[in-house]
Amino acid sequence: MKHEPEKSDPGVVALKLTNKPDRLGAESVERRPGTAGNAGENHTYRTQCRGSVPQDLNRVRERARANKKERFTALMHHVTVELLRWAYFRLARDVAAGEDGQTWAQYGEQLDEKLIALHERVHRGSYRPQPSRRVYIAKESGGMRPLGVASVEDKIVQRAMVEILNAIYEVDFRSFSYGFRPGRSQHQALDALAAGIKWTKVGWILDLDVEKFFDRVSHSWLIRFLGHRIADPRVIRLIRKWLKAGVMEDNVWQATEVGTPQGAVISPLLANAYLHYTFDLWAERWRHCTARGNMIMVRYADDLVVGFQYERQARRFLSDLRKRFGQFALSLHPTKTRLIHFGRFAAEDRKRAGLGKPETFLFLGFRHICTRTQEGWFQLRRITRQDRMRTRLKALRAELKQRRHQPVAVQGEWLRRVVTGFFAYHAVPTNGHSLSSFRRQVILSWRSTLRRRSQKDRMTWARMTRLIDRWLPRSRILHPWPEARFLVRYPKWEPSARIAHARI
Repeated sequence: MKHEPEKSDPGVVALKLTNKPDRLGAESVERRPGTAGNAGENHTYRTQCRGSVPQDLNRVRERARANKKERFTALMHHVTVELLRWAYFRLARDVAAGEDGQTWAQYGEQLDEKLIALHERVHRGSYRPQPSRRVYIAKESGGMRPLGVASVEDKIVQRAMVEILNAIYEVDFRSFSYGFRPGRSQHQALDALAAGIKWTKVGWILDLDVEKFFDRVSHSWLIRFLGHRIADPRVIRLIRKWLKAGVMEDNVWQATEVGTPQGAVISPLLANAYLHYTFDLWAERWRHCTARGNMIMVRYADDLVVGFQYERQARRFLSDLRKRFGQFALSLHPTKTRLIHFGRFAAEDRKRAGLGKPETFLFLGFRHICTRTQEGWFQLRRITRQDRMRTRLKALRAELKQRRHQPVAVQGEWLRRVVTGFFAYHAVPTNGHSLSSFRRQVILSWRSTLRRRSQKDRMTWARMTRLIDRWLPRSRILHPWPEARFLVRYPKWEPSARIAHARI
């Protein structure tokens, strides 16, 4: 049977052309038959306990794909002991404990008995989520960001429910949405944005910032949106319990009438569902029915970037979006939402108008800048945000102070992991200077720490160089050019690609 994926289907995979030229043209883009044996079976995640996700979730996924308007009336029976065990091993081991003070390892003691009891309470309706423990972390732009730390038991049930709901919503979510979705990453969103800016006549970038999105999500609207696909009252009742569980701050319980707690396992999925109905569907319809000229969109959770060919269209979209968000208890930040002249021809247009260089914008930890290559071609330069680099280095120096008297080998191994992790995300083309700067600051901080270990300082630069060569990786570009990686994922010759995620 021929497979013709929809253009908006986020699950589209690349179709590989056959090597046999004598086949018909209609068959040249069909999927290749699966390999005999286990390779042809349905894909599932394996757990440490050698269990796997139930295969019936694949049937839910197929039904959701076959009928985009079907409402699922029976989903709770998918919450099994095996799925709860799988969800437990998918949780992070070293996260902070919830309000009950129980860690991941402590909950793992007599795990089978606890999961069987939890499974019974969930299906009997006696399961009651505990309030989240409120903690605050510093934001790069200043201020504090509130987070809700749930208990391990609540995380297990939420992770299992996310797996079930993903089987439905991954069929519905639009291809320009990348945040907190299986098989999608921040670099895919960055590649999509870079490809859209370079390959289209985009001259204006609308950098949107939803003000306090997670704190202002309307519970009533969220339940109505979920009702478009979920008709199982037990699932809706369970989600209501999580939304109304409240938070504990200074041993005082506070009710949560609006918003979803940042840090909860279920929150990213609920946020994507909320923005799917409030922004994605509306913006896609606006693009097809109202827009004139080229338009691209990329969304990562509540971070949105929209590109336009004409300024008038961008301002009209912004005005309509403010009205749209106002209907669903959302608003755009008055100062962080900006419309800037940006793109392949922005520098020339601003030069003819007697203006300065094009402005820059921030997206997913990078500052995007309009530059030119040595040959004079347009180039999108991406460099690490300086405020985030300073925050990372400040935390590194504080940790080094605590590790001052550890063996040098232990310090070096830890620093290697830190630098490797930084390079794994930030080592993109045109960002070499930021990588070198970060590595240089790490070296200076390490040398300063080693010199303070004793009043007799013997840390010469010759000895320090040997330690650097042994433990710290050299700064080098690890990621390919975004357009090249984008072409690998969405080949132009493939009929179903056509850059649907950042629609041109």
